[in-house]
Amino acid sequence: MNGEKIKVISEAFRDEVVELRHQFHKHPETAWKEVETTRKIESLLREWGFEHIRRGVRGTSCGVVADLNPGREGPSIALRADMDALAIKEENSVPYVSECEGVMHACGHDSHMAILLGAARVLSLIKDDLPGRVRLIFQPAEEGGSTSENYPGAECMIREGVLEGIDAIAGLHIWSPLETGLVAVRPGALMSACDSWTVRIYGKGGHGAMPQDAIDPTLAATTFVNLLQTIVSREVDPKEIAILSVGKIITGSAFNIIPDSVEVTGTTRTFNPAIQDNMPVMIQRIADGVCAALRCRAELEYTRFVPPTINDEELTKQFIETAKGIIGEERVQISPLIMVSEDFSYFQEKIPGVFFFLGCGNPAKGTDNPHHSPRFNVDDDALSTGVELLAGFAAEFLAGKR
Repeated sequence: MNGEKIKVISEAFRDEVVELRHQFHKHPETAWKEVETTRKIESLLREWGFEHIRRGVRGTSCGVVADLNPGREGPSIALRADMDALAIKEENSVPYVSECEGVMHACGHDSHMAILLGAARVLSLIKDDLPGRVRLIFQPAEEGGSTSENYPGAECMIREGVLEGIDAIAGLHIWSPLETGLVAVRPGALMSACDSWTVRIYGKGGHGAMPQDAIDPTLAATTFVNLLQTIVSREVDPKEIAILSVGKIITGSAFNIIPDSVEVTGTTRTFNPAIQDNMPVMIQRIADGVCAALRCRAELEYTRFVPPTINDEELTKQFIETAKGIIGEERVQISPLIMVSEDFSYFQEKIPGVFFFLGCGNPAKGTDNPHHSPRFNVDDDALSTGVELLAGFAAEFLAGKR
């Protein structure tokens, strides 16, 4: 009964969900600055009868948490959407183009918020049929990871108790490499952990014409970069998946000067926590070995951004069955492993969670551009599918746990 109700209500609110997405897209806000976005979401949730509405995380006015049926006995589930945009100048020519210079929703978070609001509206209209509680989490600051300037929103919300009393959590990511309306998900590991590292190599500067009087850190750095790839090729089990990439090398000030130091910065991506734990040890050992051979000294700074996104096996099987019932078995795919990262993983470290990809790629509409591209856009036809999937899964989960 709920399934048919959810489908009818989702269709009825299709245009409103699209309009919400366009509003969010026109007025993007970057991490920890989602103040007006938060105000809009809070207003709608109050209007729709949600309770225990809490605004703000980490002493900011960003982020919203709200409950449906908070006093009801039975199971509970949380649904999460991220809110932040990126510091990218939009190059799309659409009526709802970003009005904030140099900022745009280039990763689909405008869609995530609109979809979750659509699901909230649906669930609010069938709340008497739900044998449990639903918590909505509108999370700031998904982009950027763990730095001194930008804390991951998921981790901050967990510290402030957002998962207290919650049995499971579900979330989605709109996905341009996937055809509009398709769903991709997999039990177990789905998205990789993301870490960053910087190795600083110190030598002794000098004139390029007199290298015998210097200790060349550039030679040590280039040797280090070459040997770095032996970690993946010779130290990681070939059955495992890991990436170690160098993104930046800073060295020198003139063509004829040997510098005092070189800075090498990169990223690692892993699925296995044991490999992630061992990465700084292996990087440091290679840096130290190279520097010992070439009379230099190395220092490593290693920063963990987010853990791998690992879907709960049982919860994911339940979601797959629900999704097949909503959109058809042929439209639900097993996702490949994805080497980008998501801080939804912090929630999954605490409670069972399922995270899935919702296709929005349509070359005819120009919505197949890569995420974080200035021409990234979303096929609005995907939104109502997302609403039905989130609302339908929440209802199915609560009914199954009753």
